[in-house]
Amino acid sequence: MSQHALVRPFPGWRPPSDQVEQISAPPYDVMNRAEAAQMAHQNARSFLHVSRADLAFDDEVPTADERVYLAAAENYARLKADGALAQDPTPCYYFYRLIMDGRAQTGLVAAASVIAYDGDRIKKHEFTRPDKENDRTEFAWRLKAHSGPVFLTYRNTPALSALLERGASGEPTYDFTAADGVQHTLWVVSDAELIDAVTDAFDALPHVYVADGHHRSAAASRCRERWINEHGEPEAEAPVNRFLSVLFPDDQMRILDYNRVVADLNGLSAEAFVTALETDFEVGAPQSEAISPSQPQSFGMYLNGQWRLLRLKPGVGALEDPVKRLDVSLLSDHLLGPILGITDPRRDKRIDFVGGIRGMAGLSRRVDSGEMTVAFSMYPTSMADLMAVADAGEVMPPKSTWFEPKLRDGLVIQSF
Repeated sequence: MSQHALVRPFPGWRPPSDQVEQISAPPYDVMNRAEAAQMAHQNARSFLHVSRADLAFDDEVPTADERVYLAAAENYARLKADGALAQDPTPCYYFYRLIMDGRAQTGLVAAASVIAYDGDRIKKHEFTRPDKENDRTEFAWRLKAHSGPVFLTYRNTPALSALLERGASGEPTYDFTAADGVQHTLWVVSDAELIDAVTDAFDALPHVYVADGHHRSAAASRCRERWINEHGEPEAEAPVNRFLSVLFPDDQMRILDYNRVVADLNGLSAEAFVTALETDFEVGAPQSEAISPSQPQSFGMYLNGQWRLLRLKPGVGALEDPVKRLDVSLLSDHLLGPILGITDPRRDKRIDFVGGIRGMAGLSRRVDSGEMTVAFSMYPTSMADLMAVADAGEVMPPKSTWFEPKLRDGLVIQSF
């Protein structure tokens, strides 16, 4: 088994079977502070006390505060000391099945190669936001662990399908349904023959793709770089050369819309804003019913308590370029930038992003509260578009894809 293989087994830290539902938690960034606080308050052993250690402090304390990182490391150490997390004695692969709304996807929990990530064998499709990348790097470095898996995908093959079926069979180690209705099932596999077959089969892939977790994978690369700066080049087998990942076949993936909310109209009145839209868009009549686009190059807009359908006019927009033709790019290039003055969505604090799992009500709620002024609903990016962008060596605008179901934090942890 090659030291430089794309993925390798690892001895994970994980909860006892009878405590896994209580300890594992949703990802740190899919809930707002109030939602996370309520969930953590109800469960003293939740991994949220590690991944969202900021909840122990006043709202004025930023997530990236030194006290937050110290608390995260202390809470993580306490879970290990209390036996809420224990390490497998040998390197394992973990086969992970999620079922949401009757739809199943099965993948492999593995330690992916940072070197493959740096060398673009693990392909990216989004820019990261510097503040979040800094935060995830510091969080992982303080824990000396990757607790939230990076969601990877690959073009499926019959050989890999057969191996996943072998691994995800028999009596599982974990099998529970979380409060959101998603069923999580995990098989722990230490069989050397199966491990070698899985490693070799994935290593035969020319590349895989980051689906979700660009900040976490970038943080893993930065942790390795920091290790080199402080300790010198790590040995080939050193865990810091790898990061926690779950690899799912592309034909089982589900992408939802990733919508936008904007704080103001860039000094325009509502009437002037709508008039400006008419240069590049066909603007529908206002209506009370929420609009979720049914096809590309169309957008729902919520403003002043009413929805309108926006359709890009024929001939507007580049349809050949794999990035420029994305709906998220078209909205940026023809509306957010030229009209609302948002030219850098990665850094501009006037824009925020709302995952499609929250529905159209999640958009109207942000506007009706007065926090935001206008919302835009998007048509979901396709897997074909994601791979086309990555294959071209390009990147999407930030927050182009929202994957469901979400993977659990603290289910299996990879230490370095």
